Amino acid sequence: MTLLETSGLVYSYPGGVLALNGLNLKVKRGRRLAILGPNGAGKTTLLLHLNGTLRPASGQVLLDGAAVSYSRAGLSAWRRRVGLVLQDADDQLFAASVAEDVSFGPLNLGLSEHEARLRVEETLAALNIADLAERPPHMLSFGQKKRVALAGAVAMRPDALLLDEPTAGLDSHGAAHLLGVLKKLEATGTTLVFTTHDAGLAYGFAHEVALFAGGQVLAQGEPEKVLSDTALLEASHLRLPLILGLGLKARACGLLAEGAPLPRSGQDLELLLEKAAARQLSI
Repeated sequence: MTLLETSGLVYSYPGGVLALNGLNLKVKRGRRLAILGPNGAGKTTLLLHLNGTLRPASGQVLLDGAAVSYSRAGLSAWRRRVGLVLQDADDQLFAASVAEDVSFGPLNLGLSEHEARLRVEETLAALNIADLAERPPHMLSFGQKKRVALAGAVAMRPDALLLDEPTAGLDSHGAAHLLGVLKKLEATGTTLVFTTHDAGLAYGFAHEVALFAGGQVLAQGEPEKVLSDTALLEASHLRLPLILGLGLKARACGLLAEGAPLPRSGQDLELLLEKAAARQLSI
């Protein structure tokens, strides 16, 4: 079922800089969707339309099949259901402590202070940052700020969570931890939409990929199909993900049966090689 949909979105920044050019996109409920494209493709601008921060010059955004409202009440209801986490966490953190920052959204939902406190405690524990509750945001590391900004959105319990370049600036350990947290959120029913220019991340983590260039979606579908199209990748100034390329090579060499799932991670690739080596030894 489609949760969010855009139809013919057009948007230009001051000076006539066209950011979205008749953009069409579908966000399916319960799926992890990667919005993949180079810098300047319009990815962040799209996210800002999906939660009502920006309003298109033409076209529309649909939520559960109905056109959204840009009235104050309409925007408030929309943003309760569609949360946004910006790339730079400093743009979202403003309170004196982590707990206060995360409680802002729940309190605005009309929850009592007791209910909001319980939700904050639950959210911080889920993201493994309960020990940061009383810490001032400006004293946090980059990765900690990322998780606190995420906690602020998660505490609202949105139907969909939009994340702009969620792993940008994180080391491999921090990125893996954040992706693990996002998987847990998805397991609770949250639909995830994230932007990235990393084709490897999109291939390994997303259920579906929307390939962007020039303010348009060039293709949307299963990662294996979209990201193995070299013409589309070239048009988007992207490269074939390494693991996907090795998987396709393994299939072409007969190491992987036609129709068998391609490796999506380094662990999958290692298992494939181990099985291939075992077959060779048994001959």
